[in-house]
Amino acid sequence: MSDRESTATTRQRIADALRDDPATASALSTTLGVPASSVYGHLQHVARSVHSDDGEQFLVAPPECRNCGFNAFDDPVNYPSRCPECRSEGIEEAVFKIE
Repeated sequence: MSDRESTATTRQRIADALRDDPATASALSTTLGVPASSVYGHLQHVARSVHSDDGEQFLVAPPECRNCGFNAFDDPVNYPSRCPECRSEGIEEAVFKIE
């Protein structure tokens, strides 16, 4: 672990991870040792802190229903419990990236 990693906040570590590779909230949870439930809250703050004037964008591939393919969820920086169209609970997680 570098000095930067040891002093970085959880949000900084999430942002750094997303600059390296796209990731889901559960992958970030596993990689960073943070509960998945708190990763979504951190992601909302990271999304607001990324500034387009710095040439960066916070990108989200929205969650998608495995059953019917629905992907127009109201809040892509959240994990839906079921599909509003078919009521299936089989939802693929959103994938996040900073580029």
